[in-house]
Amino acid sequence: MLAAERYDRIIELVNIKGSIRVSELSEHCRVTEETIRRDLDRLEQAGRLRRSHGGAVSMKEVQPEIPYRIRETSQALEKKRIAEAALALIEDGDRILLDASTTAGYMAVNMPDMPLTILTNSIQVATELSTREKIEVISTGGQLAARSLSFVGPLAERSLETYHVDKLFLSCKGVHLESGTISETNELQARLKQKMVGIADQVILLADSSKFGIRAFARVTGLEAVHTIITDQICSEEQSFLYGAYHLKIKTV
Repeated sequence: MLAAERYDRIIELVNIKGSIRVSELSEHCRVTEETIRRDLDRLEQAGRLRRSHGGAVSMKEVQPEIPYRIRETSQALEKKRIAEAALALIEDGDRILLDASTTAGYMAVNMPDMPLTILTNSIQVATELSTREKIEVISTGGQLAARSLSFVGPLAERSLETYHVDKLFLSCKGVHLESGTISETNELQARLKQKMVGIADQVILLADSSKFGIRAFARVTGLEAVHTIITDQICSEEQSFLYGAYHLKIKTV
Protein backbone atom coordinates (compact mmCIF):
# COMPACT_ATOMS: atom_id res chain seq x y z
CA MET A 1 0.00 0.00 0.00
CA LEU A 2 1.41 3.38 -1.04
CA ALA A 3 1.68 6.10 1.58
CA ALA A 4 -1.09 8.20 -0.02
CA GLU A 5 -3.41 5.18 -0.03
CA ARG A 6 -2.55 4.48 3.58
CA TYR A 7 -3.36 8.07 4.56
CA ASP A 8 -6.78 7.80 2.92
CA ARG A 9 -7.42 4.48 4.65
CA ILE A 10 -6.46 5.94 8.02
CA ILE A 11 -8.80 8.90 7.57
CA GLU A 12 -11.60 6.57 6.48
CA LEU A 13 -11.17 4.36 9.56
CA VAL A 14 -10.91 7.32 11.95
CA ASN A 15 -14.04 8.94 10.55
CA ILE A 16 -16.02 5.68 10.70
CA LYS A 17 -15.04 4.90 14.29
CA GLY A 18 -14.73 8.45 15.63
CA SER A 19 -11.50 7.49 17.37
CA ILE A 20 -9.01 4.68 16.86
CA ARG A 21 -5.80 3.41 18.47
CA VAL A 22 -2.37 3.16 16.84
CA SER A 23 -2.27 -0.62 17.33
CA GLU A 24 -5.55 -1.06 15.45
CA LEU A 25 -4.39 1.10 12.56
CA SER A 26 -1.15 -0.84 12.43
CA GLU A 27 -3.07 -4.10 11.99
CA HIS A 28 -5.41 -2.66 9.35
CA CYS A 29 -2.62 -1.09 7.30
CA ARG A 30 -0.06 -3.86 7.91
CA VAL A 31 2.73 -1.50 8.87
CA THR A 32 4.56 -0.89 12.15
CA GLU A 33 3.12 1.24 14.91
CA GLU A 34 6.03 3.65 14.48
CA THR A 35 5.01 4.18 10.83
CA ILE A 36 1.42 4.82 11.91
CA ARG A 37 2.56 7.38 14.49
CA ARG A 38 4.50 9.25 11.79
CA ASP A 39 1.46 9.07 9.51
CA LEU A 40 -0.77 10.49 12.24
CA ASP A 41 1.65 13.35 12.87
CA ARG A 42 1.58 14.25 9.16
CA LEU A 43 -2.20 13.97 8.95
CA GLU A 44 -2.65 16.14 12.03
CA GLN A 45 -0.35 18.77 10.54
CA ALA A 46 -2.52 18.67 7.41
CA GLY A 47 -5.62 19.24 9.55
CA ARG A 48 -7.23 15.92 8.61
CA LEU A 49 -7.43 14.41 12.10
CA ARG A 50 -6.45 15.12 15.70
CA ARG A 51 -3.91 13.11 17.67
CA SER A 52 -5.05 11.70 21.00
CA HIS A 53 -3.40 9.63 23.70
CA GLY A 54 -2.44 6.42 21.90
CA GLY A 55 -4.30 7.09 18.69
CA ALA A 56 -6.32 9.61 16.71
CA VAL A 57 -9.71 11.32 16.75
CA SER A 58 -11.86 12.31 13.81
CA MET A 59 -12.13 16.03 13.18
CA LYS A 60 -15.85 15.44 12.74
CA GLU A 61 -16.05 14.39 16.39
CA VAL A 62 -14.12 17.27 17.92
CA GLN A 63 -16.56 19.52 19.76
CA PRO A 64 -15.40 22.81 21.26
CA GLU A 65 -16.37 23.36 24.87
CA ILE A 66 -19.15 25.83 25.45
CA PRO A 67 -17.65 28.80 27.34
CA TYR A 68 -18.20 28.78 31.11
CA ARG A 69 -20.13 32.07 31.14
CA ILE A 70 -22.62 30.71 28.61
CA ARG A 71 -23.03 27.38 30.43
CA GLU A 72 -23.50 29.30 33.68
CA THR A 73 -26.77 30.79 32.44
CA SER A 74 -28.12 27.54 30.92
CA GLN A 75 -30.52 25.67 33.25
CA ALA A 76 -29.35 28.12 35.93
CA LEU A 77 -32.31 27.67 38.29
CA GLU A 78 -32.04 23.88 38.16
CA LYS A 79 -28.27 23.98 38.72
CA LYS A 80 -28.67 26.26 41.74
CA ARG A 81 -31.21 23.88 43.30
CA ILE A 82 -28.92 20.91 42.63
CA ALA A 83 -25.98 22.80 44.17
CA GLU A 84 -28.01 23.58 47.28
CA ALA A 85 -28.92 19.91 47.71
CA ALA A 86 -25.28 18.93 47.21
CA LEU A 87 -24.14 21.32 49.95
CA ALA A 88 -26.41 19.50 52.40
CA LEU A 89 -24.23 16.39 51.96
CA ILE A 90 -21.07 18.12 53.19
CA GLU A 91 -19.89 17.64 56.78
CA ASP A 92 -17.22 19.25 58.95
CA GLY A 93 -13.77 17.93 58.14
CA ASP A 94 -14.69 16.51 54.72
CA ARG A 95 -12.07 16.29 52.02
CA ILE A 96 -13.94 17.29 48.88
CA LEU A 97 -13.16 17.36 45.17
CA LEU A 98 -15.10 19.79 43.00
CA ASP A 99 -14.83 19.69 39.23
CA ALA A 100 -14.97 22.74 36.97
CA SER A 101 -18.69 22.50 36.19
CA THR A 102 -20.97 25.48 36.58
CA THR A 103 -22.97 23.54 39.17
CA ALA A 104 -19.81 23.17 41.27
CA GLY A 105 -19.37 26.91 40.78
CA TYR A 106 -22.79 27.51 42.32
CA MET A 107 -21.79 25.23 45.20
CA ALA A 108 -18.72 27.38 45.83
CA VAL A 109 -20.76 30.58 45.87
CA ASN A 110 -22.91 29.29 48.75
CA MET A 111 -20.30 27.14 50.50
CA PRO A 112 -20.42 27.78 54.27
CA ASP A 113 -17.15 28.74 55.93
CA MET A 114 -16.48 25.49 57.80
CA PRO A 115 -13.44 23.24 58.28
CA LEU A 116 -13.00 21.61 54.88
CA THR A 117 -10.27 20.69 52.44
CA ILE A 118 -11.36 21.33 48.88
CA LEU A 119 -9.40 20.12 45.87
CA THR A 120 -10.42 21.53 42.50
CA ASN A 121 -9.30 22.07 38.92
CA SER A 122 -11.66 25.05 38.63
CA ILE A 123 -10.37 28.62 38.60
CA GLN A 124 -13.88 29.85 39.40
CA VAL A 125 -14.24 27.58 42.44
CA ALA A 126 -10.77 28.38 43.79
CA THR A 127 -11.33 32.12 43.40
CA GLU A 128 -14.74 32.03 45.08
CA LEU A 129 -13.48 30.01 48.06
CA SER A 130 -10.39 32.17 48.56
CA THR A 131 -12.35 34.38 50.97
CA ARG A 132 -13.29 31.49 53.32
CA GLU A 133 -10.98 31.43 56.32
CA LYS A 134 -11.70 27.86 57.46
CA ILE A 135 -11.51 26.19 54.06
CA GLU A 136 -8.20 24.94 52.71
CA VAL A 137 -8.23 25.16 48.92
CA ILE A 138 -5.89 23.10 46.76
CA SER A 139 -5.66 23.61 43.00
CA THR A 140 -4.54 20.85 40.66
CA GLY A 141 -2.67 23.22 38.37
CA GLY A 142 -2.10 22.10 34.80
CA GLN A 143 -2.89 23.26 31.29
CA LEU A 144 -5.41 26.12 31.23
CA ALA A 145 -8.59 25.38 29.31
CA ALA A 146 -9.80 28.93 28.80
CA ARG A 147 -13.36 28.09 27.75
CA SER A 148 -14.09 26.11 30.91
CA LEU A 149 -11.88 28.19 33.25
CA SER A 150 -10.27 24.93 34.34
CA PHE A 151 -6.97 23.10 34.51
CA VAL A 152 -6.59 19.89 32.48
CA GLY A 153 -3.85 17.76 30.96
CA PRO A 154 -1.08 15.49 32.27
CA LEU A 155 0.06 17.80 35.09
CA ALA A 156 -3.48 18.07 36.49
CA GLU A 157 -3.90 14.30 36.18
CA ARG A 158 -0.64 13.58 38.00
CA SER A 159 -1.59 16.07 40.72
CA LEU A 160 -4.80 14.15 41.43
CA GLU A 161 -2.85 10.92 41.89
CA THR A 162 -1.26 12.32 45.07
CA TYR A 163 -4.60 12.83 46.85
CA HIS A 164 -7.55 10.91 48.27
CA VAL A 165 -10.93 12.52 48.96
CA ASP A 166 -14.10 11.59 50.82
CA LYS A 167 -16.52 13.03 48.28
CA LEU A 168 -16.36 13.97 44.62
CA PHE A 169 -19.02 16.32 43.27
CA LEU A 170 -18.98 15.74 39.52
CA SER A 171 -21.00 16.97 36.57
CA CYS A 172 -20.85 15.93 32.93
CA LYS A 173 -22.14 16.56 29.43
CA GLY A 174 -24.30 13.45 29.19
CA VAL A 175 -25.87 10.63 31.21
CA HIS A 176 -26.82 7.74 28.95
CA LEU A 177 -28.81 4.97 30.60
CA GLU A 178 -28.79 2.52 27.70
CA SER A 179 -24.99 2.41 27.63
CA GLY A 180 -24.72 2.98 31.37
CA THR A 181 -22.17 5.77 30.98
CA ILE A 182 -21.52 9.38 31.78
CA SER A 183 -19.57 11.33 29.17
CA GLU A 184 -17.87 14.62 28.36
CA THR A 185 -17.43 16.86 25.35
CA ASN A 186 -13.72 16.24 24.91
CA GLU A 187 -11.01 13.79 25.85
CA LEU A 188 -9.00 16.09 28.14
CA GLN A 189 -11.96 16.73 30.42
CA ALA A 190 -12.99 13.07 30.35
CA ARG A 191 -9.51 11.80 31.27
CA LEU A 192 -9.25 14.20 34.20
CA LYS A 193 -12.68 13.22 35.51
CA GLN A 194 -11.73 9.55 35.25
CA LYS A 195 -8.85 10.33 37.61
CA MET A 196 -11.22 12.18 39.93
CA VAL A 197 -13.52 9.16 40.17
CA GLY A 198 -10.55 6.95 41.01
CA ILE A 199 -9.50 8.90 44.12
CA ALA A 200 -12.93 9.39 45.74
CA ASP A 201 -14.76 7.27 48.33
CA GLN A 202 -18.11 8.68 47.19
CA VAL A 203 -18.98 9.92 43.69
CA ILE A 204 -21.92 12.32 43.64
CA LEU A 205 -23.16 13.16 40.15
CA LEU A 206 -24.76 16.56 39.65
CA ALA A 207 -26.87 16.32 36.50
CA ASP A 208 -29.88 18.40 35.55
CA SER A 209 -32.53 16.73 33.43
CA SER A 210 -31.13 18.11 30.16
CA LYS A 211 -28.10 15.81 30.57
CA PHE A 212 -30.11 12.58 30.49
CA GLY A 213 -30.27 10.71 27.19
CA ILE A 214 -27.08 12.40 25.97
CA ARG A 215 -24.08 10.35 24.89
CA ALA A 216 -21.22 12.80 24.38
CA PHE A 217 -17.95 12.10 22.61
CA ALA A 218 -15.63 11.02 25.45
CA ARG A 219 -16.60 8.42 28.07
CA VAL A 220 -15.86 9.37 31.68
CA THR A 221 -17.00 6.30 33.58
CA GLY A 222 -19.81 3.81 33.99
CA LEU A 223 -22.80 4.52 36.21
CA GLU A 224 -21.69 1.70 38.49
CA ALA A 225 -18.99 4.06 39.81
CA VAL A 226 -21.60 6.62 40.91
CA HIS A 227 -23.06 6.46 44.42
CA THR A 228 -25.59 9.31 44.30
CA ILE A 229 -27.28 11.33 41.55
CA ILE A 230 -28.74 14.76 42.32
CA THR A 231 -31.06 16.01 39.58
CA ASP A 232 -34.00 18.35 39.18
CA GLN A 233 -36.33 15.74 37.73
CA ILE A 234 -36.23 12.21 36.39
CA CYS A 235 -38.99 10.16 34.79
CA SER A 236 -40.29 7.10 36.65
CA GLU A 237 -38.88 4.70 34.04
CA GLU A 238 -35.39 6.19 34.37
CA GLN A 239 -35.59 6.12 38.14
CA SER A 240 -36.74 2.51 38.19
CA PHE A 241 -33.90 1.52 35.85
CA LEU A 242 -31.26 3.30 37.92
CA TYR A 243 -32.48 1.72 41.13
CA GLY A 244 -32.70 -1.72 39.59
CA ALA A 245 -29.46 -1.78 37.62
CA TYR A 246 -27.16 0.34 39.77
CA HIS A 247 -28.78 0.68 43.24
CA LEU A 248 -28.05 4.39 43.22
CA LYS A 249 -29.30 6.96 45.65
CA ILE A 250 -31.33 9.44 43.64
CA LYS A 251 -32.16 12.85 45.06
CA THR A 252 -34.51 15.11 43.10
CA VAL A 253 -34.82 18.79 43.90
